[in-house]
Amino acid sequence: MELNLAQELNKEQYAAVVSVKGPLLILAGAGSGKTRVLTYRIAHMINDLDIYPSKILAITFTNKAAGEMKQRVKSLVGDEADRMWVSTFHSSCVRILRREIDKIGYNKNFTIYDSYDQKTLIKQCMKELNINDKEITDREIIGTISNQKDQLISPRQFKKENEGNYRKNKIADVYLLYQKRLKASNALDFDDLIYKAVELFKNNKDVLEFYQRKFEYIMVDEYQDTNKSQYELVKLLAKAHKNICVVGDDDQCIYEWRGADITNILDFEKDYPNAKIVKLEENYRSKANILKAANGVIKNNAQRKNKMLRTEKNDGDKIKIFRSYSDIDESRFVSSEIKKLVRAKGIKYRDVAVLYRTNAQSRLFEDSFMKADIPYRLIGGLKFYDRKEIKDIMAYLKLINNPLDDVSLKRIINVPKRSIGDTTVGKIQEFANSMDECMYSVLLDADQVLNLASRTLNSIRKFVSLINSFIRRKEEISVSFLIKEILEETEYLSKLKKSKNADDVSRVENLEELVSAAMDFERESEDKSLETFLEKVALVTDVDSYDEESDSVAIMTVHSAKGLEFPVVFMVGMENGIFPSLQCLNNPDEMEEARRLCYVAITRAKEELYITSAETRKVFGRTVCYSVSDFIDEISPNLKEYINSFGNKKIGSNSFDKNKFNRNRFSPNKNINKATPSNKVVSTLDSSSITIGKKVRHEKFGVGTVVSTSKSGDDIKLTIAFDRMGIKSLMLSMAPLEAV
Repeated sequence: MELNLAQELNKEQYAAVVSVKGPLLILAGAGSGKTRVLTYRIAHMINDLDIYPSKILAITFTNKAAGEMKQRVKSLVGDEADRMWVSTFHSSCVRILRREIDKIGYNKNFTIYDSYDQKTLIKQCMKELNINDKEITDREIIGTISNQKDQLISPRQFKKENEGNYRKNKIADVYLLYQKRLKASNALDFDDLIYKAVELFKNNKDVLEFYQRKFEYIMVDEYQDTNKSQYELVKLLAKAHKNICVVGDDDQCIYEWRGADITNILDFEKDYPNAKIVKLEENYRSKANILKAANGVIKNNAQRKNKMLRTEKNDGDKIKIFRSYSDIDESRFVSSEIKKLVRAKGIKYRDVAVLYRTNAQSRLFEDSFMKADIPYRLIGGLKFYDRKEIKDIMAYLKLINNPLDDVSLKRIINVPKRSIGDTTVGKIQEFANSMDECMYSVLLDADQVLNLASRTLNSIRKFVSLINSFIRRKEEISVSFLIKEILEETEYLSKLKKSKNADDVSRVENLEELVSAAMDFERESEDKSLETFLEKVALVTDVDSYDEESDSVAIMTVHSAKGLEFPVVFMVGMENGIFPSLQCLNNPDEMEEARRLCYVAITRAKEELYITSAETRKVFGRTVCYSVSDFIDEISPNLKEYINSFGNKKIGSNSFDKNKFNRNRFSPNKNINKATPSNKVVSTLDSSSITIGKKVRHEKFGVGTVVSTSKSGDDIKLTIAFDRMGIKSLMLSMAPLEAV
């Protein structure tokens, strides 16, 4: 296929495609056609420059992206594409290790352990070293070892660096033994694939030189997401010829929490001083106002390359800002607005996405969509009631409501762990079957009918006593209080909170959301019994089946949305304390990553963008009040229009009092934020007395702690975490504050 690059590419894309020799950094803004550039660049190299395909290595982050790239190259150059390497980091390393791993003491038929195999071996090592999993969990150990491998830190180095740290020293012992056992089994875990490839190259000069000759031209996609081991691998391979092309967008680096190092792309010119830089700034996805909003937000980051998205598309609609009274009202508004878009504009459900910061936020939207008969699909995660931690607590509730439910009993009899193993459960099940009784009935008489060790019998007694107490309590307390008691008495929640695993933070949030769901049920349902609650949930999960290919609204976290695009996007929960999170408000680096995440969310929208927030929301059954996200304030006023909840009337932004709008719009409790005291407190604070961590008192919000300060014109903007009213952003000159 003959390529006419000048006609098929814009000026910047063309420059990137024809720059083949030497190091090249392509800064590809959102929606700027980077995949097109990569595929045309490869095709140009093969068709026009007669470069052998086998000399080209193209690395992506997902198998899907690799497959798509190879197919697009094949459509341009034919079967020649089959001779080049287009694969993920891990796939490329496996191919190399299959040929060369004997050089570092492994057999070429090595096994790759999956996460289950890895966990099993870690547990064996912990047992051998007499490490109590209540003191240090296997998850924490697995996560720590993975991080060390990503950073190319060996077991011995990690041990040496942490000899004075009791906890890390214990983990180092496991790391040492774990690697020893892996090698004895001729096995690698997932992190080893890159770690061992780097080790191979560093310790075998002839092997490295072979692959340097083989891969004369190297391309890496999503370079902003590379970690230390991936960075080092690429640097080693490219050292001989320096024909390295990396493509990425520092403004879309949103995976630092899992090891991505933004300095890899920011410092590319330091590694390659003669590097050419091409910026792809023309966006082919979004209307101009959406791009202006994205530019307005991201320009506030200090750690970034200077670039500005642009488009030839028209301005389109302004960004629609909606502030509801509660999180429930927020979800109802989104449902209502989607229905209007479908009816009035002919929008398809599949054209709409709802994006949120944490998985726990999905529950209200799932419930609201069910009630409004809006089809949806959850992307990048389980549906709320399908998540393990939710299923665990629901199993407790089902067993309490119906002790005949053997399925629920088997799920939670050893959750959290209480020394009732699978063998014991099997014996209980077998005896129950022989007596034609339910398992719980057998447990009630376990001392008389089961021949078990005294320790196991004692654990069973405690479990039965716990369930019996819950059965008695279910008639005395509400469902939400019952859930709280289950979480507390079983220590389910406390063990998650003590965990060092990042996933468990999300699980805690989901359980807090379950308490809020029960409180919503109690407020809305005439019959507030446990049985009715379980029935309600069962109906949601039973009816909530969907076809992945059907016409349905996509709901997902912003992280899951990266790489996707939708005509209409709703960014929900945009409040200080959620997006950005409380941790981000106190940490400049985390705040920058949160801002990049916001930028990614905004640039998913093609035609229309809604940004919503709530004045009050439930967190673990407790009502909190969060101020509007700072990111909304970073969008220029002339790009926004505020929507009134009554009839969705649009309020002009130029003469618009946002604070008055937030205070007075929301029935039935619109006086909640009304403050007209007769004795107004005069602020006794000035700029010199305000410091982060200072305790202050507000006449309406009570006592709070200053968590951040920033210059705003001639004034100072304070972000204060109030003990009872959540996070608020206030102007120093106007706020009635006094020192505590």
